[in-house]
Amino acid sequence: MPSIPSKKLDTFANPAPKRDFRVHMEIPEFSCLCPLTGQPDFATLLFDYVPDAKCIELKALKSYMWSYRNEGAFHEAITNRILDDLVRATRPRYARLEARFYVRGGIFTTVVAEHRKRGWRAATPVHLDQIASGRSTVAA
Repeated sequence: MPSIPSKKLDTFANPAPKRDFRVHMEIPEFSCLCPLTGQPDFATLLFDYVPDAKCIELKALKSYMWSYRNEGAFHEAITNRILDDLVRATRPRYARLEARFYVRGGIFTTVVAEHRKRGWRAATPVHLDQIASGRSTVAA
């Protein structure tokens, strides 16, 4: 049976819940409709999150993104709605959605929305090139 669009976001248990790790997804074929003209808007969505107890299931995410193809929405509204839905489904420690809409009327639009779980703080990144050269920025 062929796939169909759906707003249902399935999840699965985080396989490493004691560790912060980033999941990065690039969704280059997102489309929706301009709410004023009905013409299609196309975007590449960049979704990064640090899971807590749950991770997003990719086939469900694909179907979810497809469900917007015939919906009219302003770029700012749809970016925030998608992030809200993803946060509601997974309850991540951190999530960031960047929506890069293709040119329309000579204007490229990028909308960025973020979520942080209350009390969560990102770990200090380790820069391996600086460790190798003796210039580590991580306190011992």
